[in-house]
Amino acid sequence: MRCWHPYTQMSSHASDPPLRVERAEGLFLVDADGNRYYDAISSWWCVVHGHGHPRIREAAARQMERLDHVLFAGVTHEPAEQLSERLVSVAPEGLSRVFFSDNGSTAVEVALKMSLQYWRNIGRPEKTRFACLDLGYHGDTTGCMSVSGVEAFRNAFRPILFPARRVPAPYCYRCPAGKEYPGCGIACIREMEKALEEGEGKVAAVILEPLLMAAGGMIVYPPEYLAEAARLARSFDAHLIVDEVATGFGRTGTMFACERAGASPDFLCLSKGLTSGTMPFAATLATERVYEAFLGSPDSGRTFYHGHTYTANPVGCAVALASLDLFEENALLEHVRAVSPRLGDAARALADLPFVGDVRHIGMVAALELVKDKGTKEPLPGTAPVFRAIRAEALRRGLFLRPLGNVVYLFLPQCTTAVELEDILSRFADTLRSVLR
Repeated sequence: MRCWHPYTQMSSHASDPPLRVERAEGLFLVDADGNRYYDAISSWWCVVHGHGHPRIREAAARQMERLDHVLFAGVTHEPAEQLSERLVSVAPEGLSRVFFSDNGSTAVEVALKMSLQYWRNIGRPEKTRFACLDLGYHGDTTGCMSVSGVEAFRNAFRPILFPARRVPAPYCYRCPAGKEYPGCGIACIREMEKALEEGEGKVAAVILEPLLMAAGGMIVYPPEYLAEAARLARSFDAHLIVDEVATGFGRTGTMFACERAGASPDFLCLSKGLTSGTMPFAATLATERVYEAFLGSPDSGRTFYHGHTYTANPVGCAVALASLDLFEENALLEHVRAVSPRLGDAARALADLPFVGDVRHIGMVAALELVKDKGTKEPLPGTAPVFRAIRAEALRRGLFLRPLGNVVYLFLPQCTTAVELEDILSRFADTLRSVLR
């Protein structure tokens, strides 16, 4: 096999070969032998409506018959126009313009570049710095890595990264201020304030994942932190970039996680659930104020010289529109709010298991952080054999998991029914009890 897999030490494939998936349907992945596994991580946090939803398949097929692809520079088409209107209609207040791209990394890269050029276009070229979180993750392109903080993803590439001001993440289990929520008064936000103060008016934007830091360890943090970060960005005249690539489209119980904090960003980055994982597709939403700063004559130097071959791909647009239709028709946000408390309760019921140091939950996401010692909170290394054992035992029980460092988690499709949820929770609990006994 000549495939080179992402985030994978390929020498391990000899002893731990990848699962060969032949097809997918609903919540299930099906292997070459016909074994069925719940896709308990939504195929890297993408799947919203289940695999192979007929409405999404039909939307893609119909669009392919009419217009499969066309460049989006000097050309437009109905699916893109309709989708931009729909996205603005469901987005947080103030976002009025949509720039399409390919994936989560490019959605964030667009926001970073737009923010930089905005300040230059309005005569503030000194605003070139970014403030971010030390366990944040925003993608694998150069700009995204520069404002991320998960060191495993950055170490090999430091020579090509630009400097960014990282502040401690609002990681309640390992509070950087040594306090406990809710009595802490969100003391950790002071580090973000210091970063903006030290920036001396040169910070272009604050960037963060709202309420759930996914790749950093499924870290769930209080809405008050996000609300205060948004206020600080405004007071220091910096943009707020909200990366909702993983948290958007109902994953946390509202259409976008930032709504839970009443935060209206200058840029909203979307992908993954935008097409329910069916098509590589992304969008960056911006305010009218940002958009107007790019208007001018052709020789004004204000044009945004950035684009992607598949910008506003018509098939991707059609699929995204079908996905948004399903949200309305199936009252999906109400459904998530109805079933997600059960996910949280079941996860917390596992807190007494050996090695379980912390339990985190938001919406359709639940995570358990495993530690060597509950008292000292010393983490288990992500390379410890226990994580391979958990993955193998979960497969044996019909559950597809992929532990993230020392965190075992469920990241369930929003369409998961109450009955399916109980079945998944039973298999998950039995897996952990079997391995962690």
